[in-house]
Amino acid sequence: MTFKELITRFRYVLIPTLDQIYELRDIETVKIDLLAGLTVALVLVPQSMAYAQLAGLPAYYGLYASFLPPMIAAIFGSSRQLATGPVAVVSLMTAAALEPLATVNPDGFLVYATLLAILVGLFQVSLGVLRLGVLVDFLSHPVVVGFTNAGAIIIGTSQLSKLFGVSVEKAEHHYETVYNIIQAAATDTHWPTLLMSVFSIALMVSLKKWRPALPNVLIAVVVTTLIAKFSGYAEAGGAVVGEIPRGLPGLTLPHLDLDAILQLATSAVVIALIGFMEAISIAKAMAARTRQRLDVNQELVERDCQTWCPG
Repeated sequence: MTFKELITRFRYVLIPTLDQIYELRDIETVKIDLLAGLTVALVLVPQSMAYAQLAGLPAYYGLYASFLPPMIAAIFGSSRQLATGPVAVVSLMTAAALEPLATVNPDGFLVYATLLAILVGLFQVSLGVLRLGVLVDFLSHPVVVGFTNAGAIIIGTSQLSKLFGVSVEKAEHHYETVYNIIQAAATDTHWPTLLMSVFSIALMVSLKKWRPALPNVLIAVVVTTLIAKFSGYAEAGGAVVGEIPRGLPGLTLPHLDLDAILQLATSAVVIALIGFMEAISIAKAMAARTRQRLDVNQELVERDCQTWCPG
């Protein structure tokens, strides 16, 4: 390999999207990119806040974890279609990984979440640098599908308490928690919350069926936000996100607790593999349709960078 070839390869690994810059000379390409970016942003705002709560974090932390990763993916990723940001299964796994540590030290929850993000990034970049992305192909697809579907069931049932506006203590097993929620809902349902929930679901389903081109999630968020603001929903006891702090949190290094690292290491490996497997399966499907190049190892490096940024 000549020195010029080595430099070219290094440039591609560092910033593989440099070749795409020349395509922006076409005004139609710019219009399509702007529309795609606006669409992703409109969906990502409510989605990221919901996934942050699913992970046990304040809702506004989802915004911190969503605006940088798409920028990183656009620069370092090889897939042109893969949307990057918080996902449901990873949020659920994050909550499960942090729960034992948070029980011992509730005040350190955010620190542990940051530490977990760094560990996930370290594992992914190690696979990418060592060109071991092919190992992901050995993960059984039925296992990943079953894991994802089970995660969807758990995610759905975990939101029942918010649907009925009740709160119960988390039990040892998830089905016990669901049973306790149903019992509490039978006597203590907060009716404004239930009505708002049913209206939101009906609005999203209706828009998806009769107006599929419209962003149903975003419209539901805007409409219910306006209803909550002008109907006195919060004053009636309805739960709202509340005030979002201005600016961004300061840059600080998390305390490197060796015991916490050892406890989170296994979860970090699982989260890295499952999260990447879920993303790369979508990227491969899109690459097959568009006949565009997809580098699995480069995607690992890109996901490492976008994991470290919100962490």
